[in-house]
Amino acid sequence: MTSFVTHPQRNTIRLQLRQNLILQEMSPAQWEELEPLLVVADYRKGDLLMRQGNNEMEQFFVLDGMLKRVVSNAEGREMILRFAAETEMDHSYAAWRLGTPVPYSIAAVTKVRTVKLGLPQWVEFLDRHTDVKQRFEYEVMKLMSEVMAHTITLHLLDAPGRLSRFRRKHPELIGRIPKKELAAYLNLTPETLSRLKQRSGDA
Repeated sequence: MTSFVTHPQRNTIRLQLRQNLILQEMSPAQWEELEPLLVVADYRKGDLLMRQGNNEMEQFFVLDGMLKRVVSNAEGREMILRFAAETEMDHSYAAWRLGTPVPYSIAAVTKVRTVKLGLPQWVEFLDRHTDVKQRFEYEVMKLMSEVMAHTITLHLLDAPGRLSRFRRKHPELIGRIPKKELAAYLNLTPETLSRLKQRSGDA
């Protein structure tokens, strides 16, 4: 991990970061305040960025690659709640506000580069800049709604319906998510997913 302000690729990273859905409308003064707080972190496929049950929390902005939010039970069964790719973010903001441990893990689906900062620092920044806070909290509510809709979908739709909905809702992710990860997200076996894709002519 390297501080953003001393990173040798900071100019390129700055351009990538300015495409983020939450940050792209910030003023030059707000960027000047935020940049010294940021750390650039690279992760390998499978690395955990945040572990379920922890109290140490961070805010992540994805520059390259893909993250997944996943929850597991005591028996080791896992459920993928969402994916986050370039221009998106992940976090544990609700847990921070509620004063509870992180209810899920965040892991790298692929090789990933993020820019991150501690959640306490991010919350302090948001409290000083209500316009950014409004955009952020709107996105948090939108993501929570999407996770709830996905969970309901797993119960109400059959396997072809789940795959069809994913293609409709997330066309930008088609072909990017490894088959095993996509199958887990849709609560299917990899073999069932392969059969469904073959039937639709998408091998």
